[in-house]
Amino acid sequence: MPIKSTRKTKSPPVLSHEFIIQNHGDIVSCVAMVIVMGLMFQVSSPLASLFIILQYNLPFDKDASPNEELVIFYNNGSLDLAAIFFYALISVVCHAVIQEYVIDRVSRKLHLSKVKHSKFNESGQLLLFNVFSAAWAMHIIFKDESITSVSSLWAGYPEDHIKMTFRLKFFFIVQISYWLHNYSELYFQRVKKEEMFDRIVYTTIHLVVISAAYALNFTRLGLILLTLHYVAEATLNASRLLHFAEINKPAAKAFKTYNTMFPVLRLLSIVVTLLTMQVGMAGDSAAQGLDVAAGNFNTPLIRVATMVIVSALQTFLGWRFITFHLRKRSERKALQAAAAKKKQQLIKAKKSKRSSDDDVDLLPEVDQNTHETTRRRN
Repeated sequence: MPIKSTRKTKSPPVLSHEFIIQNHGDIVSCVAMVIVMGLMFQVSSPLASLFIILQYNLPFDKDASPNEELVIFYNNGSLDLAAIFFYALISVVCHAVIQEYVIDRVSRKLHLSKVKHSKFNESGQLLLFNVFSAAWAMHIIFKDESITSVSSLWAGYPEDHIKMTFRLKFFFIVQISYWLHNYSELYFQRVKKEEMFDRIVYTTIHLVVISAAYALNFTRLGLILLTLHYVAEATLNASRLLHFAEINKPAAKAFKTYNTMFPVLRLLSIVVTLLTMQVGMAGDSAAQGLDVAAGNFNTPLIRVATMVIVSALQTFLGWRFITFHLRKRSERKALQAAAAKKKQQLIKAKKSKRSSDDDVDLLPEVDQNTHETTRRRN
């Protein structure tokens, strides 16, 4: 009969760091549930709706025909911060659920080291988000009639660009919320200090660029750039997961696909940005000027800043891509040189062993000849 252990595992004290980290998903989901329950009561419903329902819906077009499909358009504003806060809470809950029920179970079966375990968790979360965001962005591009050609990226700015469909506005709210919640995950996931700086920089760049595109009404350009970016990042993270799982052949093919895709998508992002800002928006002299109330930010300074930031980011990513492959190439050459040197040492050792064995075999024959010569002389 097996002996049962009487020792009980002590739960961490309430409100301690360990308690919050272990139960952060439940705590945040309770906060989100309180906000949702506020919709049930008349007193708290107006306040709760600020967090859940998208604000700044534009008036309906009274001249539209009755048979025409009614489309609700939205604008941006400061009240969107409440929705960003609420959906950042939802992102924390989703992150915790995916981590516990998907990624942790897979990583336990793989028996990864601590370093690979942390990178596997990061790539797993990013892969799911990249695939989800890329598919959602493509759905918006094909379903919404706002982006029908290349010229629609700048045509009608700002009058047509301040009108966002529900899908487009909700997409940017979720994007900002997700990258905002990543700061809390540095604490919840116990990210190491040596990894924290890179993650903070990576998160901050996404948050600032997406927020700027949303605030400056460059949502159409931002949607295209995010689609290209997430397709490349999804391929990279899928390749990393296959590599960590030691599925070598599919991982090698995935990395080759990423290496081919990366320069094309980065160059295309720069071309689209330059075409939109320098050719399209700069060529429309009637729409140029700074008018915050009307949502017009088509000024030379903002256009140049946008082109410089996007080009600098793509160049920085390209530089990291090149340096990574150069470093890997030098590492492979060093390993090949070490292997060749070791092989030469083994060959020399075998030759020296053979020569020593030959010398040992000749000794009895020499002794026998000497003895025979001596006997004949006598």
